[in-house]
Amino acid sequence: MAGPAALSVSLEDIPSLDLMTELMRRMKCSTKPDKRLILVGPPGSGKGTQSPIIKDEYCLCHLATGDMLRAAVAAKTPLGTKAKEAMDKGELVSDDLVVGIIDEALKKPSCQKGFILDGFPRTVVQAQKMLEKQGVKVDKVLNFAIDDAILEERITGRWIHPASGRTYHTKFAPPKVPGVDDVTAEPLIQRKDDTAAVLKSRLEAFHRQTEPVIDYYTKQSSVGHLHAEKPPQDVTTEVQKVLSS
Repeated sequence: MAGPAALSVSLEDIPSLDLMTELMRRMKCSTKPDKRLILVGPPGSGKGTQSPIIKDEYCLCHLATGDMLRAAVAAKTPLGTKAKEAMDKGELVSDDLVVGIIDEALKKPSCQKGFILDGFPRTVVQAQKMLEKQGVKVDKVLNFAIDDAILEERITGRWIHPASGRTYHTKFAPPKVPGVDDVTAEPLIQRKDDTAAVLKSRLEAFHRQTEPVIDYYTKQSSVGHLHAEKPPQDVTTEVQKVLSS
């Protein structure tokens, strides 16, 4: 008896609007097809802009492997503890560990309709291990294709107001006064990762390790190629076309 009673009390504490919103979301989600998606693209290609839109449209869970690793370490799960040991030694977290953490995440109710996997697999070996472990066939890989020179312009021009997270761009969204935040007039900073030298090494790693992943999935005819240099709204339209085909 305690179970249902406790449940009804907890539901009473939830504002009606939140309950209605969740109910409407579930009704909408029930008609959506299941989707298992992987996003592949270099840093700055727009994956972070498109993934929340795809997540909401198709009722998927968004699995960003960096965030998941940090969460597993913070929660001190058995896999998180192993991952922390590797990180503390300055080692890379093994593919098997990351696949295990993904495997755990996929059991959550929010992943019932499918998932968006972002930041994994980074190598062909990881893609193979994921298939072996999950036995899950990926429905579509979205390839955020973009020229390196455009990425350099996008990323090296990016400036941030650390306290609020407001982002500016020297060319595309400049602050009213160069180098300072529009709201507080505090100085803007550039992330350590947003320099040309760091971007160069990240792009080299992407071309060497991750581009072969696109070829791997192309052989399974599940890749949708996007023109990631286009404005975000246009890329969203392309994503919708790819996912409805």
